[in-house]
Amino acid sequence: MNTTDEFYEIIASAIAVKKEMVDENLTYQEIPEWDSMSHLLIVEALEQFYQIKFDFNDILEMGTVGKIREKMKKYDVLVEN
Repeated sequence: MNTTDEFYEIIASAIAVKKEMVDENLTYQEIPEWDSMSHLLIVEALEQFYQIKFDFNDILEMGTVGKIREKMKKYDVLVEN
């Protein structure tokens, strides 16, 4: 089972922030740590951990943590509480 806690930890680690800063509403470029370069680090970390490969358009549409979770469903990765 994929948990929200591990999902948030992967994102937090990729952008070098505390996990407590990550929630569904955290938005791309809302904090200085989530810039275009770290966005790609998030994508890479999620692809490696969940063994998936995001489509380019999906990467462009990942504007919030919640949207990332939604996009992952397309790749049969469900993140549960």
